[in-house]
Amino acid sequence: MRIPRFTAAIAAILSFFFVLSCGAQGYPSKPIRFYTPYPPGGTTDILARLIGAKLHESWGQPVVIEARPGAGGNVGTDFVAKSAPDGYTILMGGSGPLAINVSLFSKLPYDPLKDLAPVVLSASVPLVLVVHPSVPAKNLREFTALLKSRPGQFNYATAGPGSPQHLTAEMFKFMAHVEMTHIPYKGSGPAIVDLVGGQIPLSFESMIPILPQVKSGKLRALAVTSASRSPVVPEIPTVVEGGVAGFESIAWYGVVAPAATPKDIVTKLNVEMTRILNLPDIKQRLAEMGSPAVAGTPDQFGALIKSEIGKWGKIVKQANVSLD
Repeated sequence: MRIPRFTAAIAAILSFFFVLSCGAQGYPSKPIRFYTPYPPGGTTDILARLIGAKLHESWGQPVVIEARPGAGGNVGTDFVAKSAPDGYTILMGGSGPLAINVSLFSKLPYDPLKDLAPVVLSASVPLVLVVHPSVPAKNLREFTALLKSRPGQFNYATAGPGSPQHLTAEMFKFMAHVEMTHIPYKGSGPAIVDLVGGQIPLSFESMIPILPQVKSGKLRALAVTSASRSPVVPEIPTVVEGGVAGFESIAWYGVVAPAATPKDIVTKLNVEMTRILNLPDIKQRLAEMGSPAVAGTPDQFGALIKSEIGKWGKIVKQANVSLD
């Protein structure tokens, strides 16, 4: 007997919603592939492995960490955006490919707001403004005055054009009304070598590689770029305390999935990852990296991404930076 088309259509629709409602109940039933858009060993890789190991413990399914680097994080991010939206392909993204690159590249192969579903904010790490000990300034106010007295004569090192270090320095130039000259390096490693060697006098650099140089006395820290002092180095004042009102620059990292991933699966991932991020050992590890406890809802993470796209778009335009 032939089923009427109308009845078949209704049955298909009801079946679809039944699958959606039950999707998270059987999830996960196979390995999860957790991608990072940068080479192994960096912050996204560390965070993915921390969270992935705990997911494996609690859910019993393997979580395979894979790196897909390239084009400032665009390659891996685009791959996940175009993957099956079933919860088995997720990404540990960051402020670069999820917010900054929208303005740096004229033809981004994905739209971070339309093609990706925010899951959870995983870490939020400030940069540190450091100078070589030969620089005759003991605090940020003295350093700002020194820059104004010698416009354009101080070079600053970065991990490369369009990097968070570069754009943070450009934001500082704009908001503090100073002039400095950009010297891009191929990564933070060689930039720090020249900083310590005195070949270049200053940089805004990530806490993780720079704090050992500060603690050894090879570099002097003048300020952190967060809105409030870091619990990791509470003795270092903020840029705001140094006289630049409203200044804040944070390198953040978070988990996203393909946009059409069922909402109940996104919620299940969010709830479990929030639990993991609040475990004492994970909170301690994040604190060592310079990040306070973060997490939050998918909507809160989505709102952050949207606001950061607007914020960094203005900085990229002011700095006249393009990576095409």
